[in-house]
Amino acid sequence: MLKTRWLSSVTPAILLALVTFASTLSAAEWKEKVLYSFQGGTDGSTPLGGVVFDSAGNVYGATQDGGSASCRSIYECGTVYQLTPPATKGDAWTETVLYVFQGNAKNDGASPFGGLVMDSSGNLYGTTAYGGTGDCVLLGSKLGCGAVFELSPPAQKGGAWTEKILYSFPNSKRGYVPWGNLVFDKSGNLYASTIYGGDRGTTCDLFYGGQCGVVFELSPPKQKGGKWTEKVLHSFGAIATGKQFGDGASPNGELVFDDKGNVYGTTYLGGYNCPHNSGQGCGTAFKLKPPTQKGGAWTETILHRFNQDTSDNGLPSAGLVMDAKGNLYGTTVGTVFRLAPPSAKSSRWRETILYTLGQDAYDPKGALIFDQSGDLYGTTYVGSGGSLQGSVFQLKPNKNGGWTFGVIHGFLGPPDGDFPTASLVFGKNGDLYSTTQAGGTGQACQGGCGTVFEVSP
Repeated sequence: MLKTRWLSSVTPAILLALVTFASTLSAAEWKEKVLYSFQGGTDGSTPLGGVVFDSAGNVYGATQDGGSASCRSIYECGTVYQLTPPATKGDAWTETVLYVFQGNAKNDGASPFGGLVMDSSGNLYGTTAYGGTGDCVLLGSKLGCGAVFELSPPAQKGGAWTEKILYSFPNSKRGYVPWGNLVFDKSGNLYASTIYGGDRGTTCDLFYGGQCGVVFELSPPKQKGGKWTEKVLHSFGAIATGKQFGDGASPNGELVFDDKGNVYGTTYLGGYNCPHNSGQGCGTAFKLKPPTQKGGAWTETILHRFNQDTSDNGLPSAGLVMDAKGNLYGTTVGTVFRLAPPSAKSSRWRETILYTLGQDAYDPKGALIFDQSGDLYGTTYVGSGGSLQGSVFQLKPNKNGGWTFGVIHGFLGPPDGDFPTASLVFGKNGDLYSTTQAGGTGQACQGGCGTVFEVSP
């Protein structure tokens, strides 16, 4: 059992914002348990996305790798899995591989780079980074541009789940390499982003054509059996050569809606041409406003351009989460931040650094989540007392307006998890669940094939 390590930090930016951090505090111990270790091969490996629960307490997720060795892609093509809780507390969870992706040779998806979402009927939805019927070529091989899929439960218990490709990105201009989780709006449309592709920008990764990514909407058919329809809401343009400021580039985190239908997210690159980032930029937080007339264009507003040379570090990779007041919370490679909307005192969104990450936790890649008390939780890719295995952390608001940071679990590597990259989710009892992309007991992968874990207070 690991004891919680509480940290505090003060930076000049925080002092200017009149935010203070509490000193070292005692805290209850948290327990971490590996629910399942992926084994590679015909089993999945390397889960990059988080998990989702059904009403019976089963856990679902996707793995980037594993499944079928005969799949034509840059990895084995990955799986969708189910974990069933034990009938007796303390026993092992049971994994079932629900689907093995086949790749573009069979007009199927390949390599999910995110998690799943579930609708009210128990259908699962997700994206694959490669595969589909698109004409994208990578390193001389036509591997597809990625796909959006639906996985439907069997009509009778014990039957096979049914996979359906809802949409294959046809070419890089429509989006290439979808990344992260899908999100539903109130009308049943799906939204997400692709890290490459679009029709703007020429300076992003040249292996993928140079274009800098899109945010897209996928709308269901009006009649049963019809086709889903994609609309590119925004193509990112990055920073033009020789310019200091520009658009974002490479969106790869969670999207979030407000009550007016605006979409918010982050880009890993673009924005401000940081001196230490080779002209690629330090990333942005953006807003996409829907058109006032049906069929019109969405409007992008850059809310904040990150800067490695200031306290916010830059390179956000996890997207945003919104509180009831419309404040946005997210992370950069070295900070947790809040963006407050315009007010009577300011017409601009205002950034406050809630915490500067350090030796015990660094480089968060999954989105933050709130509990009912307003505490924030997240994961970091590296950390854990100076080691490299990653951590789960908690940020608690305190009475003086500051936030108090604590590492509630530091990963130790095999047989424990290693390198979490996904968002957390709460179970019914307030426990936290997610995945690590490495670690565990799997021997087919160097450093382990990844885990699903639980952290309990």
